[in-house]
Amino acid sequence: MSPLRMVYLALAVLGAALPGGNLLALRAAPGLQDGKLLAAWLDGPATQVLAWNVMVAASALVIWIVAETRVRRNWSALWAIPATGLIGPGCGLPLYLFLRTRKVA
Repeated sequence: MSPLRMVYLALAVLGAALPGGNLLALRAAPGLQDGKLLAAWLDGPATQVLAWNVMVAASALVIWIVAETRVRRNWSALWAIPATGLIGPGCGLPLYLFLRTRKVA
């Protein structure tokens, strides 16, 4: 595995671990269970800016993944879509780059 692919993989792991740990802490906090989590993200102007930026970036990433996967026929790269939707673009983008840079038979 090339050093660049190892960097992508490390960033994907960090992109899953860092937000994941904070998300678990948020879910454990009183008053932020289930449906209230999204409301908390959109509560103030600063968090709205960040939430909308993440949603737009995630949407653009998913469109790019689908478009490139259809051209390159690298079907395993589609695993980056659930990573983007469930964890976020901080995990989905480096995971996609990791999967995209592998040799396709």
